[in-house]
Formats: sequence, structure tokens, C-alpha cells
Amino acid sequence: MQLYATELMGAETYDDQGNFVGRVREFFIEPADQANRIARFLLSRGRFQPLIARHDQVATVAPGTIRLNCSERALELYQPNEGWLAVRKDLLDQQIIDTKGRKVVRVNDVDLTEQRNNGNVELRLTQVDVGLPGAVRRLLQGVVSASMVRKMQRKLPQRTIRWEFVNLIEPDPLRRVKLRITHEKLEDLHPADLAEIMESLSAAERQGIIASLDEEMAGRVLAELDERLTTQIVEKLDPEKAADILEEMAPDAAADLLAELPKETSEELLDEMPGQEAEEVRELLAFDPSTAGGMMNTDFVFIGDTATREEVLNWMRTQDLNFDALDTVVLLDTSAHFSGIVPVARLLLSAPEQSLTEMKLEPLLSVEADADESEVFELFDKYNLRTLTVVDEHQHPIGTIAVDDVVSRLVAK
Repeated sequence: MQLYATELMGAETYDDQGNFVGRVREFFIEPADQANRIARFLLSRGRFQPLIARHDQVATVAPGTIRLNCSERALELYQPNEGWLAVRKDLLDQQIIDTKGRKVVRVNDVDLTEQRNNGNVELRLTQVDVGLPGAVRRLLQGVVSASMVRKMQRKLPQRTIRWEFVNLIEPDPLRRVKLRITHEKLEDLHPADLAEIMESLSAAERQGIIASLDEEMAGRVLAELDERLTTQIVEKLDPEKAADILEEMAPDAAADLLAELPKETSEELLDEMPGQEAEEVRELLAFDPSTAGGMMNTDFVFIGDTATREEVLNWMRTQDLNFDALDTVVLLDTSAHFSGIVPVARLLLSAPEQSLTEMKLEPLLSVEADADESEVFELFDKYNLRTLTVVDEHQHPIGTIAVDDVVSRLVAK
């Protein structure tokens, strides 16, 4: 039988002898045990201390009525537990993330189904109602009979989300961890989608989400967020946590973020970062943001141009490379001067013994670090580039600019 949370709130509860025990004021899920089972019912009656009925003490459930398979004496006294998820308090009327639809919605009601188990009835949370039927049930609760409401809702458009696609927006990251509420689902979202979702949330909710993500994912999301929101989030993080996130970010993204922070905050975070990563970011911060140096990423792959395709692939397999961002290999001659680039696609399709020199693109294009961003834009547009190498005054490569950096800069203008 399909049931709804609103139909059970306030339900009269009777023991196995038919004695009135109390009314349902709340029910709880224990995510650490079973993520969708209603594990406990909170029952209250007048001035008596509230009681808890476990899922295995429930004999039958119907709209407005619950019957137990035990006496009132077998019930526990209610003691708050942070590990429990309260359906009324933590779900109804709360904002949630629909991880499949990649959007924020508000919960109007919760759909439940019955399961028989060893002579008792268990309720399973199957989906959340974010549409008009749930809102109508809430509005008419206690005013119109449940059967009449059910007839009315059949004519209304349904809008529900399966429970496995729900992620709670929990401002308190410690509570999120205690509840084990699927923050892993957030990490399945594309960082740009999660950043867009976060922009519609409150500051506390954004803070809670970032704190619940691992450092790598948090860094990728921060790189996609509006600069104003990013600085707000980072300033409120523990410096050690913020430094761990910055360490996982691309050096250019970390530098862009730090450049927006107050100087004392920026220096504090740099001091928390490992020496090599901090030095790379400090070097980037020294460049004018409107120059090639201010746009480049110092984390790039460079290889001697005499190497063969097979040698390069064997070497790459042994390295900890960011393959999602690996589009081009930068070539060096025997004097460590810039000698060209090879797209990874061309590398993969070449013969095993073919040298990188034979694969490099023409013409040979690069810019110096102090080149104005307008020159960078012009080169990308003229030659339809995906990557542009930045060199120092001695023609040694010091970084690369990717097309997504250019697009981001143009969009921000």
C-alpha cells in the first residue's frame, strides 16, 4: 500500500491490546543502518514523556492509525540521537539536491511503501514529492479525510524524485558525516553543475557542501564558482582545510582564488601549503592577471622532442597525470628551449617508433609571460588553438594557456 508521511503525522497509535499509546509526532531513519527504512516512530500523549516504537514493533499501518504488536511497557523512552534522520524536521519543507536532475527543489511530502517482515510491517521511503500533490496533502492535512485527498490528487501532475537521487543540503558538515547522507552523490556531479546548484543556496548551505567534499572535488567546484562566492567560502574554512583544497587545484586556479582574498589571508594559506605548490602559486601571483603569465597554468607535460611515441606513452603510464586536462604535450630541444607541441590524439595515432619532432604542429606558436591578454585572444582565434605555450625571455616553456581559460576570461568580461 502506498502511504504518505503527511497521512501518518498525528496518527493514533494503539498497542497489542487496543490501548491508546499516543500520536505520531515524528519518524526517524537510521542512515548508518538502512538508508530508506523508517526505523523508529516518536509517540507522544499529553504530559507523558514521549516514547519510541521500533520498526519491528509495528503490526499494521494505515492513514491515521498505527497498531503495535507489543504493549506500551515494551516501548523505549525517547532520547535524541544525532545519528537519526528526522523525516518531519530534516526533510519536509527542506531544500534538497536532486542529483539526477542536477537542481535544488523543496520537499512537500515523502512517499512510503509497506514491506512485511517476520509478522511486522516496515515502511520504506521510496521517493520525495516535490510537486503539487504533496503540497495539497500538506494543506488539507486534518481538514479533509485522507481518502478524499487521494481522490483529488489523482488529477494533479506528479513530480517526485526517487530517494536514491536525493542529497540533503546539510549546513552542519559534522552532522552530514554522522548521518552518512550520500555526499558521495555530490561527487558524481560535474563540478560546474554542483557550482551552479550552490549559487542558489544560502551561505551556510554552501559552506556545508564544500566541507563535506573531498579536497580534490572541492577544489574543482571552487574553480567553477563565482569569485565573490569563492572568497566567502574560503575565508570561513579552517586554514588547514582551505590549504588542502588549494593544493589540489591547478596552480592557475589557486592563484586566481588567492588573488581575490585579503593579502594576510592569502599569505596565511600559502604558508599552510607544501613548499613546491606554494612556490608555484606565488610565482603566478607575481604576474599581472591581464597578461599571458596571469592566465597560464604551470602544471603541464613537457618531453624531449627526440623521444618516440612508444617511449612517451610508457613514461606517461608511470606518472600521476591529470588525464582529464591532458590535451597537449610540450616539446623541448636539447637546450631545453621550446620546440613545439604535439596533441595527445596525434600522439596516440602515430607509429610506435615515430619521433615527437615529426608529429609537432606548425606553425610554432608561443607568447612571453608579459604578453597582453588581447594578443593571447587573437592567437587563439586566428589559429583555432586548444593550447598556447608561454615562454620566458630565454624561450624556455614556463606554462600553458588552455582554451577553457580563454573562454572563462572572455565570459567574465
